[in-house]
Amino acid sequence: MPGPKPTPIEPDLNLPKAVDVVVIGGGIIGTATALELSERGASVLLCEKGQIAGEQSSRNWGWVRLGMRDLREIPLVLEAQNIWENLDHRIGRETGFKRSGIVFGASGARDQENLARWARHVDGLQTGAKMVSGGELEALIPGNRTGLDCALYMPQDGRAEPQWAAPAIAEAARDKGASLMTNCAVRSVDVQAGQIAGVFTERGRVACERVVLAGGAWSRLFAGNAGIELPQLKVLNTVLRTSPVDGPETALWSDDFAIRKRADGGYTIASGHENTVDIVPDSFRLGWQFLPAFRQEWRSLQFRFSKRWAAEAGQDRSWLPTDVTPFEHCRVLDPEPSAKALRQAWARARKGFPSLDQAEIVQSWAGLIDVTPDAIPVMSSVDEIPGMFIATGFSGHGFGIGPGAGRLMADLVCGTTPCVDPAAFRLSRFTDGSKVRPDAGY
Repeated sequence: MPGPKPTPIEPDLNLPKAVDVVVIGGGIIGTATALELSERGASVLLCEKGQIAGEQSSRNWGWVRLGMRDLREIPLVLEAQNIWENLDHRIGRETGFKRSGIVFGASGARDQENLARWARHVDGLQTGAKMVSGGELEALIPGNRTGLDCALYMPQDGRAEPQWAAPAIAEAARDKGASLMTNCAVRSVDVQAGQIAGVFTERGRVACERVVLAGGAWSRLFAGNAGIELPQLKVLNTVLRTSPVDGPETALWSDDFAIRKRADGGYTIASGHENTVDIVPDSFRLGWQFLPAFRQEWRSLQFRFSKRWAAEAGQDRSWLPTDVTPFEHCRVLDPEPSAKALRQAWARARKGFPSLDQAEIVQSWAGLIDVTPDAIPVMSSVDEIPGMFIATGFSGHGFGIGPGAGRLMADLVCGTTPCVDPAAFRLSRFTDGSKVRPDAGY
């Protein structure tokens, strides 16, 4: 079954000869960055090797959440949620954003204490976060048979439609003057006298002074060819969507499953905590750096050998601007969903919400999430190459945080005061002796 179909975008016909900034990657991060830069008067080329939002930006759950975020991300999430609130009006298109609230369920005293402890980190931020149970929980997710003892309710959290959002933002960037090229891979950066002078695409060279690499799961491969060490792996998540059916307006996360209502009246459903990790050559190259994350998350990670080993072992890791690159050999990552994850999530969701027995699975898919050793993104300049910037490794948080990330990247590229402190997201944290590990958030 093919993956979700994002709103199609017609590319521009002509590749510009020169721009101020080239953004590599047409996902939510790249499109949001292109929009912010274009609104500030920069000339921008957004280059996507496949289609806008063709990979994880159209395959995620569609959650726009603050709840249970890494504490280092909280300021940027708040910035992003404020942007989402007025984004449809700003761009003149629909993203499907709605503050529907999210409930994070707890079973047992330990889960309850973990949620309550995290909630204390947003005290005073006017988020409305609170612990709920009994009738109050039932009112939020009516008809549930989940057996949850209590939950953390985040009323300002919400959802948007992944198949709509990045394409809508891309078109808005074009309204502001950006050039959009799809099926046009950037092969490499052109570095002259030690700094960015342009990029080489499969359709020719484009002169520029600044480049933003927002390539998602492909970023490590591209960066490596440029001589930049970027520790990043991929994690596979499986998702299904249903036909329209009566059910809760508020989204729910629990260990058993996660569910949120879609604009079409159906539901997006996935496992609440299980992800698949394909063992590939980079698993061994980066194993030591990821060891703290693996230790912390081992209960939720299913390691396996699969076809991805051969696919990645056979990829070129360096090439010339005249070479056909891995980005042209694979325009869209469309991995097979996990049949086991689908069966379990669907069974658990129907048990939790019996009304789902009236629904059908309309579609299922998988996506490859770009993850870093500390599970927070890289949003940073590259010290060794002036004019080079990276925005990647969002570790499953990219969709909701996307508009805020675009604003922060535009601040960094333009040299203006950042909307939030970017220190935690610097690339150099992996080499400057910092302790690099995920924050459990409580």
